[in-house]
Amino acid sequence: MTQSSTANTREVALTSGDTVVLQWAGATDTGRRRETNQDSYLAEFPLFVVADGMGGHAGGEIASQRTIARLEEVVVSGDITTGTIETALAAAVTDITAHPDTTDEGTGTTLTGVLFALVDQDARWVTLNIGDSRVYLLRDGALAQITTDHSVVQELITAGRLSPEEAEGHPYSNVITRAVGVSEALPPDYRELSVQDGDRFVICSDGLTKELTDYGIQHFLGLNPTPDAAVTAMLSAALENGGRDNVTVIVVDAHRRSAASSTSAEASADAASAADEAATVAEPSASSTEGRAEE
Repeated sequence: MTQSSTANTREVALTSGDTVVLQWAGATDTGRRRETNQDSYLAEFPLFVVADGMGGHAGGEIASQRTIARLEEVVVSGDITTGTIETALAAAVTDITAHPDTTDEGTGTTLTGVLFALVDQDARWVTLNIGDSRVYLLRDGALAQITTDHSVVQELITAGRLSPEEAEGHPYSNVITRAVGVSEALPPDYRELSVQDGDRFVICSDGLTKELTDYGIQHFLGLNPTPDAAVTAMLSAALENGGRDNVTVIVVDAHRRSAASSTSAEASADAASAADEAATVAEPSASSTEGRAEE
């Protein structure tokens, strides 16, 4: 069963005079082959994250849900920094470890996403990642994977011992090297990026990337201009292609208007309006023309 969020919008005014308008939507689905959904997600300004749980019995579901619940507490508090995120993850690890259904050493969850932050009075993206869920960025027509997988096959690719094509069918393709769970409480990898007009993020569990290539993701982003439509299209395609795992996807769009461009646009509009008024005043009416002809 699909759990989805409707499209949401938030406008942020910067001290520079620029304005950033964020729009987002997210959805998760159990998929075609799993009995339960061990994915969880949070899409609440300014934090957008996906967690893909793992572990026997109900362990993975508990791990992802407790991690998201702790992060949601941080969002509600309004004090969202990399420090408070790490404090929340430490609390989640305590929750997971203490739960009676998560005694298995393999219990844990991935965590990946994007934080919209103000750094030195300017808008910035801060991506965070633990595990093999991914963040993609579509910018200027090009799609790039922003996060690096924490997985055995990625380590082999980095070492030059495996090609990306070979990695897809590798027997260890599902083995990750880092997770939020009972055996680890390491901080995420972070990456900071500028906020540019037209930025489009895809945050997803590997249930999406198992069924859609990067080209496929970009294809559906191109066909669907709004976040909710893009989320629905990609999730549906993943299910149609097999839905071998739980599938979760969030799309976040950014539109940035600079103060200079806004002022210029207003000035142009004012100038055009003034020109129209001047033309109307200067143009003689039909009655005045007739009056001069009679004279």
